[in-house]
Amino acid sequence: MEIQAKSVDRKLLLRFSGELDHHGAKTAIREVEEAVESALPLQLVLDFGGVTFMDSSGIAVLLRAQRSVRNLGGSVVVCRVPRQAKRVMDAAGIDRLMTIQAGGTDDEK
Repeated sequence: MEIQAKSVDRKLLLRFSGELDHHGAKTAIREVEEAVESALPLQLVLDFGGVTFMDSSGIAVLLRAQRSVRNLGGSVVVCRVPRQAKRVMDAAGIDRLMTIQAGGTDDEK
């Protein structure tokens, strides 16, 4: 699991790539929390376009990210979610807690 971060004006974009499974989730949680602590975003965008596999461990990453940003008064958007990962999110009801967008990010260029 690799995560690339970009922060502008209290908006933090995190691009995920690789497998978000039990092993990747531990690292991802730590990296997401470090990025949030550094940027203090009011909006966190999680770009899942590069995620090749996600199991239920990925739900923990999403929930921890949401809790961290909510404590700052912000919100979380998940975008470019692959079909397999979307099924996992749907089964967990993640769409009731945060916005899930089918399209890409604003600065994909």
